Amino acid sequence: MTDNKLVLAYIGNGKSANRYHIPFVLQRKDRFVIKTIFSPHIRHTTWAKIDGVYYTENADEVFEDPQIDLVVVNTGIDFHYEYTKRALDSGKHCLCEKPFMPTKAQAQEIFQLAKKKGLYCWAYQNRRYDSDFLTVQKVIESGKLGDLLEMEMHYDYYRPEVPEGVNSFSAANSYLYGHGCHTLDQVISYFGEPERIHYETRQLLGEGRMNDYFDIDMYYGTLKVSVKSSYFRVKSRPRFVVYGKKGMFVKETEDRQEEHLKLFYMPGQPGFGVDEPRHYGVLTYYDEDKGFHEEKVPSQRGDYGRVYDGIYESVVNGKEQVIKPWETLLQMEMLETGVKNLK
Repeated sequence: MTDNKLVLAYIGNGKSANRYHIPFVLQRKDRFVIKTIFSPHIRHTTWAKIDGVYYTENADEVFEDPQIDLVVVNTGIDFHYEYTKRALDSGKHCLCEKPFMPTKAQAQEIFQLAKKKGLYCWAYQNRRYDSDFLTVQKVIESGKLGDLLEMEMHYDYYRPEVPEGVNSFSAANSYLYGHGCHTLDQVISYFGEPERIHYETRQLLGEGRMNDYFDIDMYYGTLKVSVKSSYFRVKSRPRFVVYGKKGMFVKETEDRQEEHLKLFYMPGQPGFGVDEPRHYGVLTYYDEDKGFHEEKVPSQRGDYGRVYDGIYESVVNGKEQVIKPWETLLQMEMLETGVKNLK
């Protein structure tokens, strides 16, 4: 550490690092300093050079640097295991993008290695800190819905060109792996391990093509949580619909952090990631006196950087990991199970 700050290095200099990680770390200069970024081919045409950061095309300069505390792996999934293992073998904590690993077996090996080395390792589950998901939690915890009965979570696109452009099936590059890793983690993080799970994963274009649809039901007593996604939804379904014995909550729109990041409107700028009133969800319920209410619920503020806050608290202050290994292993098991019968 340097001046009580964790020293970071990034493996990968693309969209993942420069859009979903680094802008949030730069808002936390009291806790983190970015020393090195590695990429096999350094280019600054898409992502501008960051002042004070050393760029290298030699990965050894990351893993052999004793000053670096934490390595962040931002490559494609095919390289996650290799670079995460190398970081841990080099005595460094590691944060790895999602999907964490191609298989649960590899994830287990990685977490066992981290434990053996006395190091921390996390999957980057930034979607836990989506505004819409945080708002749903606030509504549930208000008690106004009563006992929960059902929750539907939708992650829809109309991008037929994506599955139409793929002529083979790959589990690690399936829609379930690529997008289920967001929503399944949200469910696991809030509700825990389900009692049972029903999987429906499909190849809408036929066998030998990309997995482009999934519908997974998770059961918690009388509560059913459904995670549904498709590449062929001309109009997206509501992001969240929650039903209880006394009411329901509908959040039509998703967290706006990604929308703003894609426009290069970054954390720290006024209104970054903040919902306008037209984005607010609607809560409809009956109170204890049978009075009917319908009201808009101001959205909670999302912040992907809270993943890094949790990392700092664990490494520096010994706090329990926010993103726990068992949660990641359960998710990996669900991803593998969901696509195991596809060809």
